Amino acid sequence: MKKNYNYTRRKLYLPEYGRHIQEMIDSLLEIEDRRERNRQARAVIAVMGNLNPLLRDTADFTHKLWDHLFIMSDFQLDVDSPYPQPSRQELTASPRRMTYSQGRITYKHYGKYVERMIRGLADERNPRTVSRTVDNLARYMRTKSYEYNQEHPNNEVIVKDIKRMSGGAIQIDEVALNNLRSDYKQPFSSRPQKGAQQHRQPHQQQRQQKNRSQQPYRNFTKNNGPHRNSSK
Repeated sequence: MKKNYNYTRRKLYLPEYGRHIQEMIDSLLEIEDRRERNRQARAVIAVMGNLNPLLRDTADFTHKLWDHLFIMSDFQLDVDSPYPQPSRQELTASPRRMTYSQGRITYKHYGKYVERMIRGLADERNPRTVSRTVDNLARYMRTKSYEYNQEHPNNEVIVKDIKRMSGGAIQIDEVALNNLRSDYKQPFSSRPQKGAQQHRQPHQQQRQQKNRSQQPYRNFTKNNGPHRNSSK
């Protein structure tokens, strides 16, 4: 008995339809009568539509089925389709190559947009606008530097980086910049501090001793008779 495995068979063009639909389309190529071939092609389209009943209400559903029919026939089927027959060149056209910028980022932890904004401030003539923008950028640069290095950034480093990225074209008020409040957030710790825990410990001990002194006496029976127990 000759065994027929899938790896020995021909590769399917659209595996989601299965091999039986592929064999039905292959049989259409052997029909010589054009009228009969058109009738059988419409029957195959109906079977293909029954495999995906939820997609019947979508737009161009029948158009997609006819396109799949021609694709599975390797564009060799000659039938009267209600839609334009697709070509191999249309479906295998390569997409347009997209250009990718290869610009070098001076400080990666700040990002390229910070550098662009600082360079754009070099052409700004209003000193008040420059001062406000530099203050906001300094806060943002502190935040990113803290996220990247996990340590508190120094204001001198921020000023030096701004001057370097601007090429020395921006005059910075270092005194006002040093007075800016840092906006980066400190990591939250759910564990209580050690000093606060030691400070609360004597109060907890006094409360426990007070509760023990207020407990009533309880009588319980052992093997030799009733005994009186005290919590003290």
